[in-house]
Amino acid sequence: MFKVGSIFIPVTDIEKSTDWYVKFLGVKIIDSWGDGAGFYLPNGSTQLALVKVESPQPTEFIIKGDQRNSYFNFVVDDIETAHQKFKQNGIVTTEIDDFGGMKFFDFFDLDGNPFSVVNEVDGSPYHSDNVRKMQERDKKNK
Repeated sequence: MFKVGSIFIPVTDIEKSTDWYVKFLGVKIIDSWGDGAGFYLPNGSTQLALVKVESPQPTEFIIKGDQRNSYFNFVVDDIETAHQKFKQNGIVTTEIDDFGGMKFFDFFDLDGNPFSVVNEVDGSPYHSDNVRKMQERDKKNK
């Protein structure tokens, strides 16, 4: 019934951010409007929108103390290549970390918005193949 349609990201400069997201995340523009622009990613159905704001507003929440978590992540097939591409282009990133076989790192856009990048772990219940199987099972059981 429900699925994620779009993710909205606050940015202070639509033009510069559009160029940045196209160059580094490979998004493709769908349309733009006065204070925003909509994109699709090469894979998946979730759309991404940049919305102009007056001042930066982080895309993260505080878990406890200074431990933070971004609201969503990007999944990549080759996390080392993605990390290296960002580093080579001067994009601020954290180091690649490992959590039970899942590798991840954070990066920051022009407004300092933090985002996580993760790889999928074979056999994990969260792997897209396993989620797809659960979705198919649920459809059959209706």
